[in-house]
Amino acid sequence: MHPKPATDLSFEQRAAGAFVGALVGDALGLGPHWYYDLEEQVRDYGEWIDDYADPQPGRYHAGSEAGDSSQQGILMLLMAHSLIDCDGYDEADFCRRLDEELFPKLDGTPVSGPGGYTSQSIRDAWNARVRDGRSWGDVAGRADNTEALERVLPLAIRYARQPRRMAKAVVSNTALTQSDDIVQSMTVAFCAVLAQLLQGRRLDADISGTLMRQVKAGDLPFHTIVRDDLQPPQPGDIEASLDGVFASPDALLSPGYMACAAHDPGVTIEPASKVSIVYGMPCAIYHQLPAAYYLAARFEQDFESAVLHAINGGGQNMARAMLTGALVGASVGIDKIPERFINRLNRRDEILELAQRISGGG
Repeated sequence: MHPKPATDLSFEQRAAGAFVGALVGDALGLGPHWYYDLEEQVRDYGEWIDDYADPQPGRYHAGSEAGDSSQQGILMLLMAHSLIDCDGYDEADFCRRLDEELFPKLDGTPVSGPGGYTSQSIRDAWNARVRDGRSWGDVAGRADNTEALERVLPLAIRYARQPRRMAKAVVSNTALTQSDDIVQSMTVAFCAVLAQLLQGRRLDADISGTLMRQVKAGDLPFHTIVRDDLQPPQPGDIEASLDGVFASPDALLSPGYMACAAHDPGVTIEPASKVSIVYGMPCAIYHQLPAAYYLAARFEQDFESAVLHAINGGGQNMARAMLTGALVGASVGIDKIPERFINRLNRRDEILELAQRISGGG
């Protein structure tokens, strides 16, 4: 029996939970990041990772300390500062911050910059922008990672109750560094799921139906030919234009199936950390999102279990924990995130202040 989410949480509590939860997941992954050999991970960090840890010498993020944010967390904080200072999404301001606050610290190589590692999509953008002198709008690459999704989480929080505005901002910001429309569609879909949780909805089998109704209402930019509840089209039905929308709504259907798997007693993934093997350890968004949806549905009221199973699965565990932390943080609210995780964040005061203000309520 799965406990139901509390219904007495305010939107602000959920928003702060999602924001802080994502950054907790990011920091938890900093030390044991990208172990594709789980036996090696156990040798370096023990049978069960349950707190922040220093990176090992010679591995990813070497030189950073337990509780630090990775570059992905730093980008998320940069987005939050821009949103708050501009009282909403201002793309020119965000790009200016990348030009002035991040790009001067990079050199186009992987092992460089804040956090000790720069993702492929940011490297591609840096090379196009700094080395080649191209303008914003002409620097996106084809990387299929979750880099943009992680930095747009504040947009999903800020505009959770305005799905059209949220989707427009998320697509526009994602397209700055990632041009693949499949990556963009999955990014928007995750943000739409997060928006639902922020409003008190459960991540269950019915969530995809809710999202599809938003498509039918014109609130989410996905193409579909089916009728309500995925019923087949009928003779004479007119197909909507594909202009300005993603070709398929399948990214909105995935979370419902992952929730089904998490709640179905006939589906067993034990320990839950092995979800990384079921859905894949690599960085691509199509590996990461199913695992995050599964863990968030299975541990919808247990933040600690959700993020620690994400971390202990190895591979791209930082992204998995960051996304899982956002979802479960929205479900439980900030007060249900263990204090030890919050207190040991190395930018704790800044993060908590931003968490209070990110929803636009303060």
